Amino acid sequence: MTGRRGFLQTATAGVALAGTANAQIASGVARPLNEKEKLARLASNTWPMRTLFKSRPSTRPVSPETEAFRKKYGHITMLDFPQFTKDIFPGVWHMDLWSSLFGDVTDQSMYVGSTMEMNGNKRTVYEFDPSTPSSKKWLDTLAGKMAALGVRCHHISNNAPRDICDLDPEKRKAGIDVAKKWLDGAAVLGAKTMRVNTGGPRIAPSAVATADYPRNDEVVKYLSNAIESFKEMADYGQKVGVKVTIENHWGLSANPLHVRVILDEVNHPFCEASPDFCNWEHEYMLYHALDDLAPYAHSTVHAKTWDRWKSVDVQRCVRIMTNNKFEGIFALEYEAGPWDGVDGARYLMKEVMAAL
Repeated sequence: MTGRRGFLQTATAGVALAGTANAQIASGVARPLNEKEKLARLASNTWPMRTLFKSRPSTRPVSPETEAFRKKYGHITMLDFPQFTKDIFPGVWHMDLWSSLFGDVTDQSMYVGSTMEMNGNKRTVYEFDPSTPSSKKWLDTLAGKMAALGVRCHHISNNAPRDICDLDPEKRKAGIDVAKKWLDGAAVLGAKTMRVNTGGPRIAPSAVATADYPRNDEVVKYLSNAIESFKEMADYGQKVGVKVTIENHWGLSANPLHVRVILDEVNHPFCEASPDFCNWEHEYMLYHALDDLAPYAHSTVHAKTWDRWKSVDVQRCVRIMTNNKFEGIFALEYEAGPWDGVDGARYLMKEVMAAL
């Protein structure tokens, strides 16, 4: 673990906020961060604000909660989010952008349809395709807005690449191709990292009883495919300057040991973890699993609170990361609870800054 951390930190020196926020004073003791330096460790996040965003036409009714949320903060697009970040989170200049909110929803040429199956039901979804001419123009426009406002895209939380560990080689190849298109788009925006989900079964295969000791040969097939896929994506990410990350986010990655296995086997400076404080299968993972993944994270984590758990000690989670020498960005990804998305993100902002 220590060797891996040293290897990746050496390989990515200058990518994180090294030498500024965690500078050492002459005595060798880290000095406290000032407010500006703490704000430089935060990122706004589109996920808590997702219902504010304009979407493709739908027959689903808009909830009263969403109507009230939009009345309070506006009905926006991704092109509005850099200014939204400056207005709602003063002093924060990094952003974490969710892939499903990309593009001009009135321009069909930016989207590609694909069939998804969930719980035995198939449906067609339309997702942003960064490789089309209209999409490239849109990405350039977003990059221009960010540059003009002094706001940066730090991370893309991406759901578009699928089937990364699928047993069907054609599906897996198609998923990798989508990831590469998105890595190209992420490079246009200057993103440091981009999440790619492991894919495969939404719930990873479990061990089965044998005559002597349980075995899980089924999961090994998916892990082997994930390792090969992330090697290929990491090589491509290195070419374009964007790191590929694995979040604890369904499938294989719900188990932190699976994430560690993939990252150790890939062993690439452009492939690392981007842990989420709350995406765990049971309460004992809240802190222990985060501590397990922290040495594998160098650029991005999702600071989160979520009412699926009785309580989440956000400050403890931040300290777990910093105690593991994490010097990257805490994205304020409020999930659900007593507040709307903005107030929830502001709560996280206060808690993270208190712990830094």
